[in-house]
Amino acid sequence: MAIPESVLTLSSVPEIDYVDRFTLATDVHASPEQWARAMFGDVPGPGELFIWRVLLGLRLSRRPGPATVAGWRIGGHGEDWIRLEAASWFLSANLLVQTGDAQVSLVTLLHYGRRPAGAVWPPLSAVHRRLVPRVLRDAEARIRRGGVR
Repeated sequence: MAIPESVLTLSSVPEIDYVDRFTLATDVHASPEQWARAMFGDVPGPGELFIWRVLLGLRLSRRPGPATVAGWRIGGHGEDWIRLEAASWFLSANLLVQTGDAQVSLVTLLHYGRRPAGAVWPPLSAVHRRLVPRVLRDAEARIRRGGVR
């Protein structure tokens, strides 16, 4: 899958070892942060905690706040994008939410900092790729219901 260079330049990972991009066509208008909060909430759910903290070892904030989404630090943002950042001892991760042109996209970018990342992420990426389309559709429904600030 070809990811536009304009998207890749928004990443904060030092080197991109894995990237994917999922896009949902939608007529819902919301800011990138509202989309991110609709996707992941202010605090991670049990499944997210298991994958992010236990399997990937990501160091996430334990308290909700304006500088985090589901424990991920907001590392940057613009009018049509927001970048969430987290890291563990063996990988660095960005979740990039982009809006515009009647669509929303979720981009996942990873840097394998140490050997275990190359063994841990590939099987998890299969699950990730099955889940992300539903995450986008559920976020759209949540925003339509007015369930996001």
